[in-house]
Amino acid sequence: MLEARSLTKRYTTTTAVDDVSFTVKPYEVLGYLGPNGSGKSTTVNIITGLLEPTRGEVLFEGRSIQSQLIEYKRRLGYVPEQPHLYPHLSGREYLQLVGRLRGLPKKSLDRKIDDLLQLFSLGAARHSVIASYSKGMRQKVLISAALLHNPDILVFDEPLSGLDVTTGLVFRDLVKTLAREGKIILYSSHVLEVVEKICTHVMILRKGRVAAHDTVESLRNLMHLPSLEDIFSELVLEQDTLTTASSIVDVMKSA
Repeated sequence: MLEARSLTKRYTTTTAVDDVSFTVKPYEVLGYLGPNGSGKSTTVNIITGLLEPTRGEVLFEGRSIQSQLIEYKRRLGYVPEQPHLYPHLSGREYLQLVGRLRGLPKKSLDRKIDDLLQLFSLGAARHSVIASYSKGMRQKVLISAALLHNPDILVFDEPLSGLDVTTGLVFRDLVKTLAREGKIILYSSHVLEVVEKICTHVMILRKGRVAAHDTVESLRNLMHLPSLEDIFSELVLEQDTLTTASSIVDVMKSA
């Protein structure tokens, strides 16, 4: 089980995350939602061990991740929001580098890499440098790198970014399949319709604090609203989106 316990992160006078707690068990997918500036990215950085909280802690299997950080990261797969890759390497070379850093045996590593690249429709481009890849191709490399070592915990931060429709559908089914395999999954995204379909629970942040945390069905029933998009709008949006959109068009048309 992965547990965030009273996470708080302060930067001088700004509190990015304020007393956030949740648990994710094997077979569960927690959808982590919130508008820009709500504290999602900060929380993800704390969960992945890239950032230490000001207060609170993250526990995996009952132990603080800070006390076992190297071991914890060995069991973690992470797809970051920004694709920081080595552009001079080919997709295959990058995955070889990741696999070797994780200590995977060369024979099984090469087979896994070739299979994943083929399944993600990158087989023909496996020897081309990443600098020549589209955004979607780079995203497929990031996803492959996160899966390569068969981790127990998976953290996906906007994983659909740049993916074509077919790969997006494959990825949705992949997340469901990984959950059925007993993986612990944290899924941070702005694509609410996907979150609604694949996540067992959702947490919605507003200004660093938890605004809601339950199953989508329970939130629908509690708030008497038909969709996750309606729930999200009710809880966190501070502006009339239609009015704002109309005002933008008015500015476009002005002389």
